[in-house]
Amino acid sequence: MLRRFKPDLILSIGWTPANSTPEKQRVIAELVRSVGAPHIYWSTEDPGYTDEFSLPLIRRVKPDFVFSIHRPTVRVFNKLSIRAAHLDFGSDPSVHRRVAPVSKYKATAALVANGYSKLYHKKPNHFRFHSIRRLVNPFLNKNIKVDIYGRDWTRMKKILAKPVKNSFIHGYLPYKEAIKVYNSVQFVLGPQNAEDRLTQRTYEILASGGLLITDDTPEVRKWFQPGRDLLVTNSEQQTKAIIEKYSKRPLEIERIRRNAVRAAKLHTYTSRARYVLRTLLQQGII
Repeated sequence: MLRRFKPDLILSIGWTPANSTPEKQRVIAELVRSVGAPHIYWSTEDPGYTDEFSLPLIRRVKPDFVFSIHRPTVRVFNKLSIRAAHLDFGSDPSVHRRVAPVSKYKATAALVANGYSKLYHKKPNHFRFHSIRRLVNPFLNKNIKVDIYGRDWTRMKKILAKPVKNSFIHGYLPYKEAIKVYNSVQFVLGPQNAEDRLTQRTYEILASGGLLITDDTPEVRKWFQPGRDLLVTNSEQQTKAIIEKYSKRPLEIERIRRNAVRAAKLHTYTSRARYVLRTLLQQGII
């Protein structure tokens, strides 16, 4: 494929079946060297798996430049003489857009996220699990059904304030089905994993015109305006107040949804690609 396509630039991403083992990483390094095109690695597993995965891969593959989704990790890479810069997730307008509501997904609230029971057993106090409680519990305490889409939730019901019926848990949701959920529910609950970065779904929900409720973090406020583009919460009590305020304001909801789409346009992968090329030019990589 490399001989046929003759790439001018090679970009590899994350932790995938294609690069999951040291053997595959060594093959990638050998093939990339044979082509001579600059190789860029986008490290999307930081900071949770920097030591376990990202750094060993970088040391084996030796990319010409590294982007990371986590700013502090960029500084770690730079101190190790690894040339790196920050590159966040984004959205794809051909996928993430407003669509007509779908009857089977209609509901007051939905959570599209994996449960991650293994992470919970290792780190029960992880920011993500506090985030999920802040977002979901107020709905359950008001006896409002929350449809939960994602893997591993039958093992994670215990983290919530009230028992969740199995009929509320829908399992894996195909990627392109998610926008139908975002456009069919009143509130989309979007947990964050930390205060210093945004999840991929943050951008995707906003670009799809979902009314997102997420955590009130510095990173959310860095890019989006609460009350204009999305809704933010610091506590279960605050989430309860949001439910009571916005449940009766459909026009306000629609205003925020329109603003969400506009705000997300600054974060498309086309914009990210321009930034990548600009950075690589400045660094003399291309």
